[in-house]
Formats: sequence, C-alpha cells, structure tokens
Amino acid sequence: MMNEKKIISVSKFMSRILRHDPESVGIILDENGWADTNALISGMNKANKKVTLDDLKVVVENNNKQRFKFSDDFSKIRANQGHSVQVNVEMNETVPPDILYHGTATRFLASIKTDGLLPQKRLQVHLSADKETAIKVGGRHGKPVVLTINVAKMHEDGFVFYLSENGVWLTSAVPSSYIWQF
Repeated sequence: MMNEKKIISVSKFMSRILRHDPESVGIILDENGWADTNALISGMNKANKKVTLDDLKVVVENNNKQRFKFSDDFSKIRANQGHSVQVNVEMNETVPPDILYHGTATRFLASIKTDGLLPQKRLQVHLSADKETAIKVGGRHGKPVVLTINVAKMHEDGFVFYLSENGVWLTSAVPSSYIWQF
C-alpha cells in the first residue's frame, strides 16, 4: 500500500506529466488529453517513479483535488483541467453562478489590476465556487488574497464558462473591470 508521502509525490509527478510535459516520459496525449495508462506507467517507471496500475488507482481515488480521471476500463488516464498543452478535455459550456472567486498572492495584485486575470502558462483561468478554496489556491503562491469576480456580468457580456469534473470553473480570461474586490 502507498503511504501518504508517495501518493503526494506520484500525484505531483502525474500532474506535471499529464498537464504540461508528457514528452518527458515518452507518452503522447490524444486531442482530449487522454494518455495510455500502460504507457504512463512504463514512462513513470523509466523516470524512477515506480508505480503499478493499482498505485495509480490509489492516487486518482485519493487526490483531494480530483485532478485525474480514468476511462471506464482503466486503459486511459487524463488530468481533468489545468493543462498548458493544447487539449480539449470535452467540457460543456455551463451557466456559471453570479459570483466566483480567484485566489492569488498579494504580490500579483498590481498586474491583475492592470491586465486582469490571464491564463499565464495554462489554457484557461481557474476560478473557485467558494472563498475557502480560493484562499488555499492563493496561499500556494505567497500571502493569499481572494478576488471576487462578477461572473453574472461576464456571462451576460458573452464570456464562456466551463465547469471541470473536479469543480473548478474555467474561462479564457477575466478583465479587471469584472473584478469587484481587490
């Protein structure tokens, strides 16, 4: 059985591979972000992250952010969102709630006031449905601050929103005029 430390280590490694750098372990993501599970296991083992299918199942089941998903037969695996490589994880456009939140670090506020929220190295901006999640996200980058986003107005103005399988709201960008609270 995998201990907590190994689960976290494997999860972080999988996140990097399945969202940003599949080539580093010699795998290819299809257009929808799916990787062949056996190829991922083989690539991870060659990179000294010794895993089995059962290990991957434990990581997917125990990931508190629900970042990964298997196909029904476990032959494929993918990250649910957060990609910097061009994939379409088959999310449907979803009508968002009136308000969503974005957690960031205080050191980024000046650029956000000027440029709004940009996807940076990812394909989309990530938003949270609750302040608690946003605080956790912001805390990963420094002293956290939570921004309140006027999503109702954004949607009314034609911005498209998606809800990932793990509850993260996604959109192309958030201009600063839609950010209520700095």
